[in-house]
Amino acid sequence: MAETRRTFTREFKVAAVKLVTGKGQSVAEAARSLGLGTEFLRRWKVTLAADGPEAFPGHGHVPPAEDEVRRLKAEVARLTTERDILKKATALFARESR
Repeated sequence: MAETRRTFTREFKVAAVKLVTGKGQSVAEAARSLGLGTEFLRRWKVTLAADGPEAFPGHGHVPPAEDEVRRLKAEVARLTTERDILKKATALFARESR
């Protein structure tokens, strides 16, 4: 039977990283004490350093930059569809006027 996937809250991840950065424990020691793989903790440390307060957005909470990209992609798709419809309409009217 498959093992269920563990999920960790943002607070847990931040606290785990603080064990390494604030308390001076090594990544291996902190990971062992928390029952984690060292790679988890290394990745969380890099993510927290890179994204700061925006790190670990959680379920369905995307960073503002990612949300903006998603919105702009949807707008581009809508505008492309409108442009294609207008091109077809122009071609149709040009053919009828001959």
